[in-house]
Order: sequence, then C-alpha cells, then structure tokens
Amino acid sequence: MNQDPHSALLCAALDAAARGWHVFPLRPGTKRPALHGEKTCTRTGPCADGHLKWEQRATTDQARIRAAWSRAPFNVGIATGPSGLVVVDLDVPKDKGSSDAPCGAATFAALCERAGHAVPTTYRVRTASGGTHLYFTTPDGVHLPNTAGTVAESVDTRAAGGYVVAAGSIVTAGRYEALNAAVTAPLPEWLLGILRPAPACLAGPLRPPAVDGSRAAVAALEAECATVAAAPEGLRNTTLNRSAFKVGRFVAWGDLPRHVAEDAFQAAGEAAGLTAAECRTTIRSALDSSLRTVRPREAA
Repeated sequence: MNQDPHSALLCAALDAAARGWHVFPLRPGTKRPALHGEKTCTRTGPCADGHLKWEQRATTDQARIRAAWSRAPFNVGIATGPSGLVVVDLDVPKDKGSSDAPCGAATFAALCERAGHAVPTTYRVRTASGGTHLYFTTPDGVHLPNTAGTVAESVDTRAAGGYVVAAGSIVTAGRYEALNAAVTAPLPEWLLGILRPAPACLAGPLRPPAVDGSRAAVAALEAECATVAAAPEGLRNTTLNRSAFKVGRFVAWGDLPRHVAEDAFQAAGEAAGLTAAECRTTIRSALDSSLRTVRPREAA
C-alpha cells in the first residue's frame, strides 16, 4: 500500500537519520529551511541559550524527528558537516537545449579519468532537476568547505556549512530519488587533495622566481602576488582573477613567460587560502582573457 506524502517524508527523514545523517525540516515543496531565523528567535526551547541555526539543530534523534514532521509534510534537509559528509553535486545545464553547456556528470567522469580512477561507487541520489548527488564520508578530523566549480565545471560540493535535499523530498521540479542503496564510500584521496583548503600563509613576502625580461613585468608580478596573498576572505578569488588579468599583458607582450606568472600566482593564491584547483582555474581563465583582450604595447 502506498504511503501518503506526509508519512513518506517522515520515513525519508528517519531513513537518513538511521544512516547517521543529521536532518532538519525544509519548507514543504521547497529547498529552504523551515526553522525560524535569528531575528524572530524567541530564545526559548532549543534556543534558550542562544539562537541555533539549522546546522546546529539538525539531528539524528528519532523522537525529535517524529515531533518535527508531525507538524507538516516537510521536505528533508541533510546537514553535511555534522553528518561527516561531502556530497558532490553533478549539475545539469540550466538551458537543457544548449548542446555546448557542460554536464557535471561528464566533466566529473573526465576528471576521474585524468586522475587515473573510475567514477567512485557510492550512494547516489537523482536530484529534481535531473542531476546527481554522490555521497562520501570525510576522514575524521577533516573539515572541508563548500565549493562551486572548484572540482570541475558544473560540479559543486557540500560539506561543512552546507546541506543537501534528501531522497524522498519533493519540489516543484520533481522528486529526489535514491538511485541505489549502496554504502556511502570514503572520499577518495585524490579528490580530498583537490578539496582540502591550502595551508595558512607563512609570514614574509612572496618572492617570484627570478626571470629574464622586463623589470616592469617582474615588478608588476611581485606587487600583484603580494596583493593576492594579503586579500581578505571573501575577496581572494576575485583579487586573484583581477591581478592575474593585469599581469597578463606582460605575458602577451613577451616580457614574462606564462608559466612563471602561473607558478607565482598559484603560490600566492594558495598562500591566501584558496585551494590548488581554485587557483589553477582562476589563473588560467584570467590569463586567457587578458591575452585575448590586451592592447598592443604602443597603445597601452
């Protein structure tokens, strides 16, 4: 006998919790948290000692889950950080009619091939939009950030501070469906290397390698690398993009070898706290754009 939607969503929440995943309610028919915000918090109940956000209130406690889902047919959110999960989101093009738009599954498969590995076998969920979520467990003591496009184009990840919509949830675009009942696999080491944040910057100025060429080019490279290394959180990637673009003109004019600029900006970006993959992608894009649009030296 088919379950009613309300009971099915409660079962979805309990099933996720049985796997050790911390769940919280999402507004019916949506992907938005159903819990109150800080401005409307009454500082009572779970928030008696201070407002608790959705990540802090996510739980595996069956009694709490039953009580929450008795109030409404909530969709199910899984807080990836407390659950010890990294979920790889293989997105599909927003414009499905565009043959040039990248598919997350294809770019991730290509990345796996370059790394010398097959696409990992693990628990999978088909999203309402037709994409796929791959679930992985994180090593003990490792805290990974959320990413967007760091792993590959159209490939995002959700980890600490993030959440995903669980199988069984229903939104306007459709249903989230489990594609298998596989055990969640550990995050592959090669993928961990891409996602792990770069170590904190050591004190002291960065020194790009000495090269032959224009003094102006070398001075500009050193100055822009220092700017990147000192960029505040939230502006690091933007700063790296802007600085690499500015130095790109010297590469275009033949005053600076491209690989020297790439190596120097890679070191500066990682020192600022960006991942190696984020740096490579941003630097390549910025230099390519600069080389396409640079004006002749005499017109600069």
